[in-house]
Amino acid sequence: MILFLLGISGFLFLLYMYIEAHRNRVRFQSVKVDKLPSSFNHFKIFFISDIHKRTIQEEIIEKIGKADIVLIGGDLVEKGVKMNRVQNNLKMLSKIGPVYFVWGNNDYDVDIDELQKVLMEEGTLILDNSFITLIKGDGAVDFVGVNDTSLRKDRLQDAVAQCTSSCRILISHNPVIINKIKKEHGICLVLSGHTHGGQIRLGPFGIAKKGGWYDYKSYQLLISNGFGATHLPLRLGAPCESHLITLSKK
Repeated sequence: MILFLLGISGFLFLLYMYIEAHRNRVRFQSVKVDKLPSSFNHFKIFFISDIHKRTIQEEIIEKIGKADIVLIGGDLVEKGVKMNRVQNNLKMLSKIGPVYFVWGNNDYDVDIDELQKVLMEEGTLILDNSFITLIKGDGAVDFVGVNDTSLRKDRLQDAVAQCTSSCRILISHNPVIINKIKKEHGICLVLSGHTHGGQIRLGPFGIAKKGGWYDYKSYQLLISNGFGATHLPLRLGAPCESHLITLSKK
């Protein structure tokens, strides 16, 4: 009887972790950004990272509606993911707003030429150690994307070299990019993922830094738990998430 109850408890616990890894959770967050132009007040960013094997469902679109920009923070795919799933995910995300992508380490587990082709076909712009400038009214914001740091493909200095805006938002799959940020880079906000928040945590203990917002002297850092999971499709103490971030001026 005791073994039976333990077996049932174990099954229910695993089921709970599986459900936690497959929720369509959107965090609605407001962030005050230093040097944000007044014309960008209430600008909405949908940020999603670490999709891996998951599919973007209509429920996500219904929760969000529209955003001014969609940023994919790397690990759009992993080994074994079919390109038709990637294509469908991009189609869904494009319903929210214009889509931009930065490379993560697992994106290199597939044929990158094929992945680039799909990204281009779906109108997704790749920020590969480069930037785009968005202009609203008399204000401008630079969105800077760097390639993956763990594979040593990041070139932050090159990415910001031609930036002219005083407000620069950095998208990096891996949050360790903060070790390379200098004051002269003019970064106001950093959006990252990669760690999955540890994916399975026991209270305060996990194999990676807990997801959340971290305030540094000259910028704020978001480490997202990510939308998907890797290795095991299970989560505990680090719920899957995506983010609708509304910017406001400090």
